[in-house]
Amino acid sequence: MVVGATPGLLADTRGRHLHDLRISVTDRCNFRCTYCMPKSLFDKDYKYLAHDELLSFEEITRTARLFALHGVEKIRLTGGEPLLRKNVEALIEMLAALKTTDGRSMDLTLTTNGSLLPKKARTLRAAGLQRITVSLDSLDDNVFRAMNDVDFPVTDVLRGIDAASDAGFFPVKINMVVKKGVNDRDIVAMARHFKGSGHIVRFIEFMDVGSSNGWRMDDVVPSAEVVRAISAVMPLVEAEANYSGEVAERWAYRDGSGEIGVISSVTQAFCASCTRARLSTEGNLYTCLFAQSGHDLRALIRSGRTDAEIAAAIGLIWEQRGDRYSEIRSDATAQDPKIEMSYIGG
Repeated sequence: MVVGATPGLLADTRGRHLHDLRISVTDRCNFRCTYCMPKSLFDKDYKYLAHDELLSFEEITRTARLFALHGVEKIRLTGGEPLLRKNVEALIEMLAALKTTDGRSMDLTLTTNGSLLPKKARTLRAAGLQRITVSLDSLDDNVFRAMNDVDFPVTDVLRGIDAASDAGFFPVKINMVVKKGVNDRDIVAMARHFKGSGHIVRFIEFMDVGSSNGWRMDDVVPSAEVVRAISAVMPLVEAEANYSGEVAERWAYRDGSGEIGVISSVTQAFCASCTRARLSTEGNLYTCLFAQSGHDLRALIRSGRTDAEIAAAIGLIWEQRGDRYSEIRSDATAQDPKIEMSYIGG
């Protein structure tokens, strides 16, 4: 018998409620971004998970439904590259049928590198996906090709963003991970390109996720510098958060032509308001993006445990959560072994 919390709204040891569930649906990606899946580790000999090790769509949906009992209202599908998971639209249909504790539809979104959106955007929308975030680290084709390290062109990602918009995903959020000396000179160009489009660019501080991206504090461009650089040519004013615990800090253009966001996990830690849990491709639950270990839910699911038992185990894990990595980050902790971003999603 699994002993743990009963279904209902949860709070961890710091009073943080469970609100968001990020689900990695594949450990594979067709990019080799240097800050996520560098070729030095993820080469042609890298051993990916076997199909029977992955959670099935039915197992993912069952688990998500149990998380909903504990207050989850938002589900984000990630990877790897989630659109590489065969028939992912079927999973989206299943998740779109889930309800929150007060009977509302789940906020269902997905993060992608955009490469497959020209082919998939309309079927994703028809399946019930509500929102899309696209990763795009530079508009300079040479810089972008170097960062994705598979020679994929910027124009094809921009086609994917247009396809998503045409399919009814609006606004599209565009995530740019900023690394000093690599793509920081492209910050203003990125903001200018999407200004007035209705889409929202979010500039993300380079983080020490995992153990393979060679993170150093010297490579971080503080979000405050990003805001200053953009505001110097396109004036910005601070905007209110959309909801409590929102990751991105919002800044609106003074002329009313849209907004940007900055995500400052390094220089302005938001651990105190973090409401996110992460489920890996094969069913390990992680309560922090920078975790060193997780909790095996797949074993519970495949052992014949009841919904009540699994829900209780999830509740107990969250109630014991005390993560605050970004508040204690240092050059020393950056060297600690951590779960790779490609394994649990960003």
